Amino acid sequence: MLDFNVGIIGTGKYIPDKIISNHTLETMVDTTDEWITRRTGIKERHLLEEDVPSYTMGAIAAKQAISDAGITPEDVDLIIATTEAPDYLSPSMACLIQGEINAKNAAAFDVNAACTGFVYAMTIAQQFIQTGYYKHILIVSNEALSRIVDWKNRSTCILFGDAAGAIVLGKVDKEYGIKESYIASFGDLGHSITIPCCFVSEDEKKKRREGMEHTIWQDGSEVFAFAVRAMTDATNLVLEKAGISINDVDMVVPHQANLRIINGAAKRLGLNDEQICVILQDTGNISSASIPVALDISAKNGKLKKGDILVFVAFGGGLTCGSLCLSWGK
Repeated sequence: MLDFNVGIIGTGKYIPDKIISNHTLETMVDTTDEWITRRTGIKERHLLEEDVPSYTMGAIAAKQAISDAGITPEDVDLIIATTEAPDYLSPSMACLIQGEINAKNAAAFDVNAACTGFVYAMTIAQQFIQTGYYKHILIVSNEALSRIVDWKNRSTCILFGDAAGAIVLGKVDKEYGIKESYIASFGDLGHSITIPCCFVSEDEKKKRREGMEHTIWQDGSEVFAFAVRAMTDATNLVLEKAGISINDVDMVVPHQANLRIINGAAKRLGLNDEQICVILQDTGNISSASIPVALDISAKNGKLKKGDILVFVAFGGGLTCGSLCLSWGK
């Protein structure tokens, strides 16, 4: 039996200053603030300036998390970055961040599980620390989805924004940290959300405007149905594995895609408003960054206390879903 557990010892985030409000979108595409708010709950989203590389967001969030953990960049053994819109296919986002923060002793690689990437990365990192292979692991979820959006497609451009969130995982006392996790993939539903890269099929071209072949596309109704079901099932499953009742959960931090999805899952789970962390009205859908950004905001605002039971739950392209239950140890 291990005499320690694996938990979050530091958090950080970066949200760009540039804001695109629903009222701004009214001047760009055929939509209204009322329609966007009613359908999604989103009021504004933040965009990275076009001449700034995306990985710099992750580097800022990473430095905050490292400082919050009370360690130095040289203490980081591994960097796992999650992203759907990397600056390069090679070098990886993780390697770019490693170089930027001078984490010279860290190995680095990317994970792409779309919006579920943060939960996947935490599950992977936990194994390295439990086995004693690494001591401190930095996870950076770095998303610049504005760069893969067709800003004339009103069904997608209203949804997405840019941000980065980061955590440091390390050893904590046994009563705190990660209790259980669950990750899953449903590749047979993969074409419900697509972002072509080195190959674009004729079917994918038909879904987009000419010249927009590498932008994000999704089947909204199919994704919505999957999301509510997946978030509900993943939450129930991880709580069952951990032997915890939904009534014992202090906060659920869901992927921030759409308020109707969050509310639909919350209703099925019997959650009240005080148990759910929601930030999407101010950020839009920031993919895998949504959970760590929401977590950092909650931590810095004093909404978390030591021993609180948290559940992270997400769904995303792939299709993927995942959940993780932990006891807050900071």
